[in-house]
Amino acid sequence: MPKPPASNYADIGNLGEDLVSQWLEYTGWEILHRRFSCRWGEIDIIAQYHDKKDAATEKTANYQNSILAFVEVKTRSAGSWDAGGRYAITPQKQAKLYSTAEFFLAQYPEKADYPCRFDVAIVFSQRLSKQFERSIFTPKSPPSLSIAGYNLKLLEYIPAAFDN
Repeated sequence: MPKPPASNYADIGNLGEDLVSQWLEYTGWEILHRRFSCRWGEIDIIAQYHDKKDAATEKTANYQNSILAFVEVKTRSAGSWDAGGRYAITPQKQAKLYSTAEFFLAQYPEKADYPCRFDVAIVFSQRLSKQFERSIFTPKSPPSLSIAGYNLKLLEYIPAAFDN
């Protein structure tokens, strides 16, 4: 069997996560972890949002004014078989994310009382004809990142994506 060609899918996925992390930080979120993993799976981004109004008046933020988001990032190019990554988030994948989030909360019990949600970010990746030597992040709608010969755009950010 011939050896398959070298793939850069992991790099593209990392670039998509970079874009989403930069956008989250730009919109006021604090990135707690990237690629948090345990034996049950991996969570691409774990972020926390603090209500700045209440945090400014209190020395420690009240957990009721914060949100903890476990973010799954799907980066795809045009014509992907899974609707830009939406079909890849199966019930089995959701179960792995729940188990990994439970492990995270066990590791960081001070976060266990925070309201939690599972978000999904859909990122579109397009190969550029010229290589970019520098990174260009554009936070305006839609947020985009041009780097390493790719242009990535955050097409959709779905908060609380697993809620019925």
